[in-house]
Amino acid sequence: MLRSLKRLYHPPKSFLHWATPIDLLIATILSARCTDVQVNRVTPELFRRCRTVQDYLALSRRELERLIHSCGTFRSKAKYIHLLCKKLKKEHGGAVPRTMEELTALPGVGRKTACIVLYGAFGKNEGIAVDTHVFRVARRLGLSKGKTPQRVEQDLMKLFPRKEWGRMNALFISHGRAVCTGQRRKCEQCVFRRKCPSSLVTGKRDLAGR
Repeated sequence: MLRSLKRLYHPPKSFLHWATPIDLLIATILSARCTDVQVNRVTPELFRRCRTVQDYLALSRRELERLIHSCGTFRSKAKYIHLLCKKLKKEHGGAVPRTMEELTALPGVGRKTACIVLYGAFGKNEGIAVDTHVFRVARRLGLSKGKTPQRVEQDLMKLFPRKEWGRMNALFISHGRAVCTGQRRKCEQCVFRRKCPSSLVTGKRDLAGR
C-alpha cells in the first residue's frame, strides 16, 4: 500500500511553509480548523516579524491576534502561542524540545502537532499524525475501525514499520485530497479500487462513516 502511494505522490514533509522548528510549531498550531493554504498566506508576515520565541512575546496579544485573524479561532490560538512561548523561554531556553513528552506538555500542543514537529523539524518517527484526511483514508481502506484519532493512530502504528510513520501523514493527505475525498470520492480513479473495502467500484459501503 505504501509503495503504491509513494509511486503516486511525492509530498514534502509538511504542506506548511516553514524554515525553523519554531516556525513549524506555530504554523501547525495555526492549522487547527484551518487549511494549510490559508496558514501559508498568513505566516510570511508573521515569520518575518517573529523569528524567535522572544519576538512572539514582544508582540501584544491584540497585535498577534490581528496577524493570525484569518486562521480562525484566533483568540485562543494567540493565547496558546504566548503561553507556550513563555514556557519555551523559561524551561527550554527558547528552543523547541525534541521529545513527545516535552512537546505535549506545552500549552495548545497535542499529540498530532507534536508528531508533525518531531518528524518535520527533527526527522523523528514518534507517532503518526492523524488529521481528518488520515482518519478518513485509514478507515475507508479498512486499516482501522477506530472512532477517534488516537485509536486510528494506534492501529496504524501496529500495521506499519516505524521508519514509515512520519511520511504516512503526507501520503495519506495527498491521497485524501486527490482521490479519497470527503465528499464524492473518486473510487474509479483509485489505485486500490478493486481491493478497497469501501470502493464504489465494487459496490461497497463507506467505512469512513460520516
